[in-house]
Amino acid sequence: MLSKPSHRPRTVAVPAIAVVAATLLCSCSAGAGKGGDDPAPKETAPLTAALGTAKDSTGPAPAIDGARKGGTIHIANPTGYAHLDPQKIYAGETYNTSLLWGRQLTQYQVVDGKPTLVGDLATDTGTSSDGGRTWTYRLKDGIAWEDGKPVTAQQVKYGIQRTFAPGFELGPTYWPEWLTGSPDRTAAVKKYGGPKDGDLDAIETPDDKTIVFHFPKPQADVPYMAAQSSSSPVREDRDTGTGYDIKPLATGPYRIVEHRQNQHLTLERNPHWKPETDSIRHQYADRFEFTFGKKALNTSQEILAGRGDGASSVTTRADLPPELFRETERDPAKRKLVVSGRQGAYVNDLYIKNSRVTDPEVRKAIAYLFPRQQARQVMGGPRAGEFATTLSSPAVAGWKKYDLFPAPPTGDIAKAKEHLAKARKPVTKLTYAYESDPVQDRLAQVLVDAFDKAGITLVTKPLDPASFTHQVFRGPAPYDLWLSTNSVDWPTPSTLLPDGYHSKLDALSNGIRYNNPAVDRELERIEKIGDARQKAAALIDLEQVVMKDAPVVPFLYPHVSQVRGENIGGAFIHPIYGSISAAWLYRADS
Repeated sequence: MLSKPSHRPRTVAVPAIAVVAATLLCSCSAGAGKGGDDPAPKETAPLTAALGTAKDSTGPAPAIDGARKGGTIHIANPTGYAHLDPQKIYAGETYNTSLLWGRQLTQYQVVDGKPTLVGDLATDTGTSSDGGRTWTYRLKDGIAWEDGKPVTAQQVKYGIQRTFAPGFELGPTYWPEWLTGSPDRTAAVKKYGGPKDGDLDAIETPDDKTIVFHFPKPQADVPYMAAQSSSSPVREDRDTGTGYDIKPLATGPYRIVEHRQNQHLTLERNPHWKPETDSIRHQYADRFEFTFGKKALNTSQEILAGRGDGASSVTTRADLPPELFRETERDPAKRKLVVSGRQGAYVNDLYIKNSRVTDPEVRKAIAYLFPRQQARQVMGGPRAGEFATTLSSPAVAGWKKYDLFPAPPTGDIAKAKEHLAKARKPVTKLTYAYESDPVQDRLAQVLVDAFDKAGITLVTKPLDPASFTHQVFRGPAPYDLWLSTNSVDWPTPSTLLPDGYHSKLDALSNGIRYNNPAVDRELERIEKIGDARQKAAALIDLEQVVMKDAPVVPFLYPHVSQVRGENIGGAFIHPIYGSISAAWLYRADS
């Protein structure tokens, strides 16, 4: 996720090739320890995380068939972690990895690739009252820190209170906003500035096991939001400030014994973790050793060849490099070491700046002429993902399949010209911004050729990758089109339209400057719904109203592929966090 001055963006500007490599959220994975024989994406099918019961929340976690205990697992990633402090984590792979040592109020249990939201620290996913304004959680018995001291409700409260404090601006902002009824974090911290201001009255802890949240407005999605790392407990006596980013205290099955940023990270078993309290994680391996800094291509080659520690290694932050696609497809032994899955809650789109391309007929023409097949081929072919037709992902609760602008994958130039003929003014030139690199250059040329067939000159604007997001999301930025990715922070639609398509949002959230007063009014009505199912259904219905305006052109439900060594079992793409999940891994040769 990217940070911004006020609200959180649900649209993440990324280079086109990043839809292959990005690993923030994912769905539909290969089985544990398996790689798919067919690199092409499967037919789109919904896969969402239902709410589990109190029984589902009871440990131990469902065993993995054939799993063994013992041994060391090596995780080789190109980069280290900017943040391990749970209240600062805001990236899916880091969420995923932190499951090894951290626990939250709720979390996703994954069985056979299917996610269910269950109680983690809590006995269940929460109980609401007062129309969704009050939520109550009770902690499980027997959960302890790595030093054996019990986890308490007051420590959960303290961790959440930290999200208001200076230095936590880049983490999720839902707790500050929701607990104070504020439109953004800046307004929230004016009401409460974090632990330095004492206790926050909106959170009650009547005893060591009970925590009650009081929200000024109905909040239907608290169970899902409570799975974010920001809902982790923190012990005030062990809060080392910026140092907590290096070595947070463990409540999960492993504890951090050494961490040198951007060099290595070593984990060992946490002797005070009790499997009967945990319905999610396992403690199969004795030790995890992370190394950072090696190029993804070199790491993947070592893992596929079994050189050095390759046979006992995985990568969780790097995607399979396109240079190795053909090799892994042709060699069955290597193909089974590739672990693939849909990047479930993401949709890669061609974004249209509605404040510049104001005529819906022109935007509809772009929807018809967009050459999905040629664009995907430049990005690596079918491995990149499935062709998309909807604004939200099939991983979002209540998702419905539709296609308002049906066209063949190669585009429909004749249909595009029909809509251009209906435009209020002739359109002969548009601008396309992109991050400059060889793949993006080729992709830009594909788009130039397609627009030219419709009689439009597409002026390409290669930008410095370091400044791309800032430049395209500026309100007055002179760009008509760019590729971007829309996402949600959990698998319901409540953070897509409300946080990306209301006209009052700033340019970093509503980067296309979409403006439909009727949609604004409906979003404001839906905001007051306290029932999660009703709210999700209303938002999904509204999605098609938005798409009738053709504000963006859906492109891909992207996929991700990573590699595991032949001695690693339990590897699958986490259906929410979008990378190989370390908490399920084991040494198959132990």
